[in-house]
Amino acid sequence: MAFVDLLMSQPKWLVLTGAGVSAASGVPTYRNPQGEWQRKPPVTHQEFVASVSSRQRFWARNIVGWRFMASAQPNSAHRTLLQLEHRGVIAGLITQNVDGLHQRAGSTATVDLHGRIDRVSCLSCGVSQSRASLQPWFATYNAEFVALTGQIAPDGDADIDDLDYRQLVIPDCARCGGVLKPDAVFFGDSIPATRVRAVEQMMAQAPALLVIGSSLQTYSGYRFCLWAKQQQKPIALLTKGVTRADHLATVKAPDDCIPLLHQWLARMGRDLK
Repeated sequence: MAFVDLLMSQPKWLVLTGAGVSAASGVPTYRNPQGEWQRKPPVTHQEFVASVSSRQRFWARNIVGWRFMASAQPNSAHRTLLQLEHRGVIAGLITQNVDGLHQRAGSTATVDLHGRIDRVSCLSCGVSQSRASLQPWFATYNAEFVALTGQIAPDGDADIDDLDYRQLVIPDCARCGGVLKPDAVFFGDSIPATRVRAVEQMMAQAPALLVIGSSLQTYSGYRFCLWAKQQQKPIALLTKGVTRADHLATVKAPDDCIPLLHQWLARMGRDLK
C-alpha cells in the first residue's frame, strides 16, 4: 500500500495525534468526517476566567465527564504507537488530546500540546493538584451532580447544559482562594510560547510528519503541516474524512488508524528479520 510504503521510506517520523486516536477508547471526537463541529460549544478561557456562572457551567459538565475519562483505557492505536516508538521510527509524539491516554499506554516522551485535564492549577498562585483529588470534594458538596450521566465530550466534560447548574458549589484554591482551572488549553486561549518553540524545534529536526486522527481545523495542529511543507518534508495524513491540510499532504489515508498502524508495525517486523 502506498501509505505504508511512504512510512517505510523514512527513517523517523514526527507524529501528531488528534481525537481520532482516542475514539476506540470511547472518547468522542470534536468534529464529524466533514470537519464540522458536532457538539455544544465549550466554555472558553475568557468566559471561565471572567464569570462564576461560566465556571459553574464548566465544573457541572466536568464532574459528570470526569468519571468516564478517569476510567478510559488506551486502545490499540496508543499501544501500537508505543511499539513503533520502541522500534525507533518515531522521532517524537505530540498530541492535541488532553486525555493522557498515550502516557497510560506507556509513552514517556509525549508532548501534550493542549495540556492535560488530569491536573488542576490555581490561576493566582500556581499551586497544582490532581483532578482526581477534587472528585471527593465535589461528591461532598454537589452530590446530585456527581450522580448524573451525560454525553461525554473529548475534553473531559459532558453535555448536560439543560440542567440548572446555578447552585453548583465550585472549589477555590486551598492556599490563596484563587480560581482553579484544569491544566488544559481552553478554546480562546493560546499554547504557551515555550511549548510552541519546543515543538517547532522537534519539527525542524524530524525527517517527516505523520498526522493521525486530526482534522487539523485548529491552527495549533495545522501549523505542523505548514512547517513540514516549508521544510520540504513528506506529510502523511491518516485521518477519517476531510482535513484542513489535505492539499499539503504527500499521501493521505482517510481510514481508521488502527489497521494501518498495525500494517506499519508488521512491515517493520519483517524488515528487521
